[in-house]
Amino acid sequence: MNESTIDRMAPTIRPPGPALMYQSWRHLLFLHWEVPVEALARLLPPGLTIDTYDGKAYVGLVPFTMRGVRPRGLPAVSWLSNFHETNVRTYVRVGNADPGVWFFSLEAANRIAVTLARTFFHLPYFHARMSLTTDSSGQITYSSTRCVSSVNPPFTRVRARPIEGVAPCIQGTLEHFLIERYILYAGHGGRLSRGRVHHSSYPVQHAELFGLEENLLESMTIVRPDLRPLVHYASGVDVEIFPLEKLNISG
Repeated sequence: MNESTIDRMAPTIRPPGPALMYQSWRHLLFLHWEVPVEALARLLPPGLTIDTYDGKAYVGLVPFTMRGVRPRGLPAVSWLSNFHETNVRTYVRVGNADPGVWFFSLEAANRIAVTLARTFFHLPYFHARMSLTTDSSGQITYSSTRCVSSVNPPFTRVRARPIEGVAPCIQGTLEHFLIERYILYAGHGGRLSRGRVHHSSYPVQHAELFGLEENLLESMTIVRPDLRPLVHYASGVDVEIFPLEKLNISG
């Protein structure tokens, strides 16, 4: 399969019709590792193929914070609309089209939001205790521990600081492949669904990593390479969320 034939710009175009929800994503940190294709492909449902860049597959760990989450036509409310999130994801497509994201897990610091996302978007959300703090140097500390009865619950601790100038990702680069994703896939009842999001291009910066402790990848049976990840940061985007669409392929 020739990777260059995949249309990676079409998903960035806003879908027709009204959005279902609105959200703002802030302080996004993107950590990525190259992982063997077969190690990720075995975790996918039928119908999805690992999307690769120069033949290489990647797993991502993305902590950030959500602001102003609300359905169309309703106002945001602070106790439900603002919370932190961390996701573990890889990159997939259907055949030779529609490159998007497959989430292995999503941690969120709001129990109601977790229940709604599991019910209506069929995504593997988990409730977690989370925090996000910044200091005067610009360093950001992300912390998450899943709320489960376990001696070793899934957790993340990340310290990083954005560096260099802000710029959108350039089409064709690895950064664009990893960061500019506007389609998500979800599985439910043996079927796959596709969801669309729309926002402006991320204002991306390189970032310096000061510390990382996590076992989220291990909890997904993904072996994290003993190498420093690729690290990027984005201050945030305002997002439109569109309804899920059932696909005519088995999941």
